[in-house]
Amino acid sequence: MKIVRFFGRPRVFDTTLVIVLSVPMLLGVNSLILQGETRATLTAGLHVAGSLCLLMRRGRPTLTAGLVAALDVVGITTQLLFFPTPPSIIAYYSLGRYTTGRATLITSATVFVVYAIGTELFPTEQFLAVAGGWSTFLFTVFVPVGIGQFVRLRTELNERGRQEAADAAVRAERRRIARELHDVVAHHITGINALVGGARATLPPGQAVTKNALESAEQTARQAMSEMRHLLDVLRVDGNEGPDAATGVSADRLPVLIKEARSSGLPAGLTVTGEPVELPAAVDHAVYRIVQEALTNTRKHAVGARASVRLAYEPAAVEVEVIDDGVVKEAGAPGFGLGGMAERVALCGGRLSTGPRPEGGFRVHARIPLEKP
Repeated sequence: MKIVRFFGRPRVFDTTLVIVLSVPMLLGVNSLILQGETRATLTAGLHVAGSLCLLMRRGRPTLTAGLVAALDVVGITTQLLFFPTPPSIIAYYSLGRYTTGRATLITSATVFVVYAIGTELFPTEQFLAVAGGWSTFLFTVFVPVGIGQFVRLRTELNERGRQEAADAAVRAERRRIARELHDVVAHHITGINALVGGARATLPPGQAVTKNALESAEQTARQAMSEMRHLLDVLRVDGNEGPDAATGVSADRLPVLIKEARSSGLPAGLTVTGEPVELPAAVDHAVYRIVQEALTNTRKHAVGARASVRLAYEPAAVEVEVIDDGVVKEAGAPGFGLGGMAERVALCGGRLSTGPRPEGGFRVHARIPLEKP
């Protein structure tokens, strides 16, 4: 396994490839010289020179393709070669593998033109008999380039798939951390806040200093909860989707959301009660997302449904309710919509209830407290 990893390194692999292609030629050079085969020696030299060019096939594939093409044309026009050498085929494959788009097309076409011009200006009977003419270069150039392009695209798709899977795992881990932080920290902070509030309420008159200290502790606990929720919102943001503070995610945009639902074929209405106030960012986003997810679920899981949305502003809380009167379809694979609603409401310190209605349809109801400064 270590040997495979060692030879899998680009530099080691290319060096080994050059050695494998060159050594047989170099071993035969001495015997060729002794036999007086000068032309065969030159042919071997061209082959070795083309093999050495492969050392830069990854970093400079265009230059490599140009050099081996020039060596081939010199060999063919001087009758030292009758066909492109194996190093040339590898170089053209590398051209397709390590270049993209216009560079690949221009270089491939240029190499083919060089071959065609060279063989047309200096035609040889041996080349025509063995290779069949310059049209053969259509296959010897473009087929390796095409294979290289195919391998490159497949590798990029596989890498993209692995990257997307890794990003999804990171997002899932961020959400898991957010849930655990809320479960562990929020419970204790809320308990501390309640105990401090109870102690302050039971103080006898004349304990102004102690009362002020307890009030400061309560305010600090509420501030810690608020800051923790903002941090959890950051943890729960999905990569490129951006935070919930993006344009269009607020209770003020509910009428537009209802209009979009109607345009998609879902009869829906909105009722707002109470005096609208500016909601905290986390609560504002949660209200919008709850309605959005509930309407989406109605469209997906109910037949012939009509939806009704109620938003109620109270002095200390905000309520949002989405009900429909549709017939629920057969249950499919469970999704994450209701779980996401529960997470958002819990992070805001509220309560969420969901389930079928006795008279038919489905109901989503959330009540979220509003923190006073």
